[in-house]
Amino acid sequence: MCAIQLYEGTNADFALGCFFFIIVASLAFNVCGGFTYPSGGYVFFYSSLTVIIGLVWKAVLGEPADSNLQNPLLTIQVYLGGISMMLVAGFLSTKLRTKRAFLRKMVTDANMQTATVGCMIAGILILVAGFLVPGGNGTVLSALGQLNRFFPMAIILGVIHAIRRSGGTRSVNPPVLISSGFLFAQGILGFSKEGIITPFLCWIIAAASQRYKVSRTQIFAGFLGTLFVFQYLVPYAQYGRGYREDTFAANLEVSISLLSELGYVRQQYLADQAYVAENGVGGYYNTSQGFFDRLQELGIDDALLDHTQQFGTYGLYPIIASFENLVPHFIWQDKPSVFFGNVYAHEIGILAEADISTGISFSPTAEAFHLAGWPGIFFLAPALWLLLFAVFDSLCGDVRLSPWGLLVMVSFGHLAPEGGVSEIAYAVGYLAFGIVFAAVMGAYLMPIVGTLFIGPEGISIRRGAPIRSIPNRLHPPISSET
Repeated sequence: MCAIQLYEGTNADFALGCFFFIIVASLAFNVCGGFTYPSGGYVFFYSSLTVIIGLVWKAVLGEPADSNLQNPLLTIQVYLGGISMMLVAGFLSTKLRTKRAFLRKMVTDANMQTATVGCMIAGILILVAGFLVPGGNGTVLSALGQLNRFFPMAIILGVIHAIRRSGGTRSVNPPVLISSGFLFAQGILGFSKEGIITPFLCWIIAAASQRYKVSRTQIFAGFLGTLFVFQYLVPYAQYGRGYREDTFAANLEVSISLLSELGYVRQQYLADQAYVAENGVGGYYNTSQGFFDRLQELGIDDALLDHTQQFGTYGLYPIIASFENLVPHFIWQDKPSVFFGNVYAHEIGILAEADISTGISFSPTAEAFHLAGWPGIFFLAPALWLLLFAVFDSLCGDVRLSPWGLLVMVSFGHLAPEGGVSEIAYAVGYLAFGIVFAAVMGAYLMPIVGTLFIGPEGISIRRGAPIRSIPNRLHPPISSET
């Protein structure tokens, strides 16, 4: 990569910074335990979706890696400092995490099928309740919405159960397909890329944890599905957000209209992206690259970092406010909602003054530097990463032994590259509680719910060993010679 960047005209200092970033990211990934622990998943998604994929695609296009950046050397220095401190946080977390995970072995092979069905039923009931019961901040339905991870949990448990039960010959069953369908439909109707992609990500992570051997047909089908999602559904989700309505019926009508004209929707999306690249900030490539524009944070982070160097830091209030936001609405009814990504976007001038709702994503390292400068990189960010890694590694442990860490990794796929450093407070609060809630429900309540629908399938009772001796039988006398 370094040689290709130098050949394409990249500044030597920037190319070496990229080289060392990839090396240190690899070390951090392995120190955390790779994909066997949630912390390793965080390192992977952060480094790949923030920097590495963007650099690779930039090289494929033949463009210098430091082009279209306002302050490239500062940007790569911040990234390199951030990944170095992530390595330190990952190493320290291995010393702090518990040897035995708190949620280990809460679901066994015996009740995994009924737990899968129970999670699917619970997800459907909460979805239906959202249409029938009035919601709002501070309500029970709102709290359930914060904790509702039943569809992803049903997919993960169902895939693991199908692989183990079939000996690796199949990886899906009806509950997996139904849960995936509901989750995918929610993404389509909500114009959410995360909702559209999450079912596929859940399947990939669960299958990989069981070392499932994919066939050539599955590889080909996966390639076609990925191409279709990138080519049409991502532009659909991004473009359709501008036409989102408040009611389900109106949203359904809009969705059907846009889905029937996916080619036109893609053209409009590309035109919008080209306009933003020409007149706004954050276009890393010379021309719009569709979904690849969303697989990197280099352009938008660079704009924030350059603004910070010119005008100074923002301060630590977003971190304080994020921890304050952990207080539930029913306790703090007038709790303010501040979208700090929107605030930062206004600072760098890429949103209209009246736009206070559009969310703009920045990486954790960029936000840490914006809040406190270099102390944010070397002290604030690693402290929060250490807290995050220690909490989730201790809760979930080795993901090959329990499925809960896989659910955390699915969440980290979005949180690590785009959540910013202030979202770590949400993760160690609501996400951690949501994982515990999902684990307890999945282990104790969902098998009961599933049993009501499919019967006690898969539940086995271990019988004690047969008693071979006769009760109250006297031992034979022992002679003095013996």
